[in-house]
Amino acid sequence: MKLKLTSVFVQDQAAALRFYTETLGFVKKTDIPMGEVRWLTVVSPEGPDDLELLLEPMGHPAAPTFQAAMFEAGIPLAAFATEDIQADYQRLLGQGVTFRMPPTEAGPATVAVFEDTCGNLLQLYQV
Repeated sequence: MKLKLTSVFVQDQAAALRFYTETLGFVKKTDIPMGEVRWLTVVSPEGPDDLELLLEPMGHPAAPTFQAAMFEAGIPLAAFATEDIQADYQRLLGQGVTFRMPPTEAGPATVAVFEDTCGNLLQLYQV
C-alpha cells in the first residue's frame, strides 16, 4: 500500500481551486464533473505523481460541523512541507494569506498555521 489521496472539505470548489493553485502554487491534476460537484484534485508541481489533495465538497451532513469544529479548535487539516518556511511565509503574507501562527520553532521543526479561505486551517512546516 501507499498513500495516494487525502482530502479537505471546502465550501466552494472553484474558490478553493483558485486559492490552492494561484496562491499556494499547486497544480490542478484531476477535474471530473459529477453532477453539481466535481472530483477535483491538486498536486505539488514538484511531485505531480505523488500525493493528491482532493478539494472535497461539503456533501456529507457532518462535514460543516466537523470543519467548523476543527477550525475553531485551531487544528490544521493538512500539512505542507517546505524547504524555506520563512520565504514561503513572506510570499503568502504578501498575497494576503491570514496566518494564525507565524513560523515558530517546535522541536526539530519550524511550523506555521494559516487559513485557506475555504474554512480550513493548514500547516506549513520545515524540518
